[in-house]
Amino acid sequence: MKRISLSLLLLVGAVNFQLSTFLPHFVLQAWPTAADYCFQLGVAYAQFHEPVQFSVKQNKLSESEIEVVFTGKVDAGWHVYSTDIPDGGPTKAELTLEKQQGVKPKGALRATGKVHREMDDMFDMELSYMEGTASFSQKFTVTEPTYEVAGYLTYGACNDENCIPPTNVDFSFKGEVSLTPDPSLAEKGADTSENKTDAEIDEAESDSANVSTPLPTGEGLGEGLHLWVPVIDELKAFSDGTSSSQGGSQSGASALLWIFLMGLLGGFAALLTPCVWPIIPMTVSFFLKRGSKEQGARNKGVRDAMLYGLSIIVIYMALGLLVTLLFGASALNALSTNAIFNIFFCLLLLLFAASFLGGFEITLPSSWSNAVDSKATSTTGLLSIFLMAFTLSLVSFSCTGPIIGFLLVEVASTGNIVGPAIGMFGFALALALPFTLFALFPSWLKAAPKSGNWMNCIKVTLGFLELAFSLKFLSVADLAYGWHILDREVFLSLWIIIFALLGAYFIGWIRFPHDEDEYDEMGEVIQHPRTTVTRFFLALVSFAFALYMVPGLWGAPCKAVSAFAPPMSTQDFNLSKSESLHFEDYEEGMAYAREHHMPVFLDFTGYGCVNCRKMEAAVWTNSEVQQLMGDNFVLISLFVDEKTPLKEPKIVDENGEKRKLRTVGDQWSYLQRYKFGANAQPFYVLVDNEGHPLAPSYSYDEDVQAFKQFLETGIRNYKK
Repeated sequence: MKRISLSLLLLVGAVNFQLSTFLPHFVLQAWPTAADYCFQLGVAYAQFHEPVQFSVKQNKLSESEIEVVFTGKVDAGWHVYSTDIPDGGPTKAELTLEKQQGVKPKGALRATGKVHREMDDMFDMELSYMEGTASFSQKFTVTEPTYEVAGYLTYGACNDENCIPPTNVDFSFKGEVSLTPDPSLAEKGADTSENKTDAEIDEAESDSANVSTPLPTGEGLGEGLHLWVPVIDELKAFSDGTSSSQGGSQSGASALLWIFLMGLLGGFAALLTPCVWPIIPMTVSFFLKRGSKEQGARNKGVRDAMLYGLSIIVIYMALGLLVTLLFGASALNALSTNAIFNIFFCLLLLLFAASFLGGFEITLPSSWSNAVDSKATSTTGLLSIFLMAFTLSLVSFSCTGPIIGFLLVEVASTGNIVGPAIGMFGFALALALPFTLFALFPSWLKAAPKSGNWMNCIKVTLGFLELAFSLKFLSVADLAYGWHILDREVFLSLWIIIFALLGAYFIGWIRFPHDEDEYDEMGEVIQHPRTTVTRFFLALVSFAFALYMVPGLWGAPCKAVSAFAPPMSTQDFNLSKSESLHFEDYEEGMAYAREHHMPVFLDFTGYGCVNCRKMEAAVWTNSEVQQLMGDNFVLISLFVDEKTPLKEPKIVDENGEKRKLRTVGDQWSYLQRYKFGANAQPFYVLVDNEGHPLAPSYSYDEDVQAFKQFLETGIRNYKK
């Protein structure tokens, strides 16, 4: 019932937003203002949400072995990180034992669920995670007839917009077994009993010294206890802004639309190559002439041309579906993030680039196309048309193959199960349209450009582009293995050279084997042919793009290529790095702000928070944002996954349940939950010198203008 009511709150808020967008003002006045309140409540729930629910059980494997199993139900869109996350990455799953009497851990904590692996550019490492269901297990060897084991599992979880702080799942089991003690095991167990005793002593001391009471009246959490007073209702009172992320991840529909458009663009590029364009007038004329011999000539010719185009779509969509059936969605995603396959993709694109630049032709065996063509000639009806379309696919492979290969490789990086089919649909649609349109309007053929050297220019341009994109896949492998052969400045240097050479080709300073010579009236080769206006403007764009990337060698963001280039952290020489005053302790930063009469920017973040790094790279680097933050706010970054132990563990009473704060990160996570009613990162709050909010909270949203408005609202309210 609780889930249903919360869903209704969010639904009413969403409907209110849609109405405010599309309905006239006089209609909106009739819409209850309660919708705004519902939306705020729904947003508050979204910010304070536990996306993973763990259960723990003990399995008795034998009289000398037990297993503790953690099974978590993960909400849709969220994922839990596995146990093999390298240092410096997101929060990995790990087990901490506080009591172990009569047992000894057998091996390490294992992830027993379905683990996905993905290369993450932000962390420069391969990350492993589980979706839907996250399960871990730890085996123990029983060394005494009576045993007891207790501790907690720490895990981290994220979705496309937020991460929750490291969360603990406590467990405690005891039992008896029919066991004849093994002296060797008992001796080994004695060492762990020492550690166990220390842990128990520490726990007992902390429990006696810090009997749980909720903040701000709890002991040992600092002198500025009034700064911990909850302000959840005050945050809700800000109804004139946004309190949660509005944007962020690309939806599934928009991702498929992008794949379709990419395929469509590739199809149009293939259409203009020497292997396809000259075939169009011949094929359309064939259909029109064949129809002219029968009654209803015009209609039959158009129908055959449309069936021909439809056959092209079916053939290429079947290719996309075949890729999906052979690999599957999870395998496609694994291929896209696997270092070895990324090296293979890089080499494949280099091969395609060399082919387009005129090094050689990639063709299928001529016997294939001859056999299909012969079969098409000997048959009639729909089968004949389909085989003719299949012949086109085989004959034009030297031009379409590299484009199709690039599209399938690029689409595979999305891991979308229908991506290859959607991409091939866009490609085939662009390829098939001219056959239908020219059959419907034959007069257009007279105005269509004639075959010439311009088609080879398109091939060479595609070759340069595939050469540039091959470096993207090499970069993934380089980051995975830590070779550092393709750091950001090296990548940008290569792209600058590639696009400068492309500009030189457009101007005519570079020529390739497939470029045709131009002749004068005497039939002699023109040594320095004139540059056309079209090629001049293309050269201008290419040179400008190359120059645009030059400042990136010294640390400029170059946002237009940030999706392809390695992360800024791989760059050795960066002039844009600036040292700004900020604090990583809440009370210390608040004291400084009070002394200097400045508002505070509270940044609840995490070392393993992917979207925190994205916000810092995409939004905080904006010059206007930097100026607003640097000139007006005291920045306090509170890392909820900070592992530094507190001097003494603290016990707090939260929602009727006692929780132990063991680390600095636990303390900041509790501050976020207790004071602001949220537990996801990134989470930004602007507060005055007494800890009261100045504006709605802000979460993951890479809209720079919205973030500037968020900052400016806080500045105005502080001055009041």
